[in-house]
Amino acid sequence: MSDSFKAKLEEKIDTLLAPPRKKIRKDGFKKSKVINEVLDKSTMMTLYKMINSGTLHYVNGVIRAGKESVLFWAVDKQGRDIALKIYLVTTSNFKKRASYIIGDPRFSRIKKGTRSMVETWARKEFRNLNQCVQNGIPCVIPITVSSNVLAMEFLGVKGVPTKTLVESVIDYDDYKDAISLILRLYRKARLVHADFSEYNLFKTEKGLIVFDLASAVDIRHPNAKEFLKRDINNITRFFVRRGLTVQNPLNIFARATNEF
Repeated sequence: MSDSFKAKLEEKIDTLLAPPRKKIRKDGFKKSKVINEVLDKSTMMTLYKMINSGTLHYVNGVIRAGKESVLFWAVDKQGRDIALKIYLVTTSNFKKRASYIIGDPRFSRIKKGTRSMVETWARKEFRNLNQCVQNGIPCVIPITVSSNVLAMEFLGVKGVPTKTLVESVIDYDDYKDAISLILRLYRKARLVHADFSEYNLFKTEKGLIVFDLASAVDIRHPNAKEFLKRDINNITRFFVRRGLTVQNPLNIFARATNEF
């Protein structure tokens, strides 16, 4: 890498991290220890490409940090908010996620190594989201994916995400929406979420919107039906704890898996 290219890269990254006349938040991009771990050289190059393509203009700060990824509130050149998900290439957790990829006929060729697995995981979530969009499933809209970085629409206002189901006051309509999502995912998008819960559903005025679909598998996956049972049981327990009378999970499973 030439010195001139390095200088240009640093200038672009500085623009990303600290846009002119905009105060960096206390939990901002530069100061967080977690964020420093995210920005390896390869990820910085990916962000540089996203800046050049116009996908990104700058990043305001962290929305959520987990064991596998960090989610940022970003902004594009048109001033539109973007949710920027960067999957951590330093984590060993992705080794535990192999069972959600191996056996999925859409991902028959997987290279060895943590980085390869992480990048496959990012592409998998992007593909799952697109599959939902194409089949009319209410989900977070994907924008683009590059290496270990996934850009999506941001649901919220001024960097504050829309409340999830677990953070909201709920009613029976929410239960019906949740079950409808599971059924539509299976029967229309031909997917099982495999991590469906009150934490992965936004509650909006138009109904529930599903997100975090990296774990989702094709219904031809050998464990798809077991994942489906788990999804139904998990969301059923949530609504029961909130005091709602719900359907028998076995009946919901039967409705989902009947020939279609």
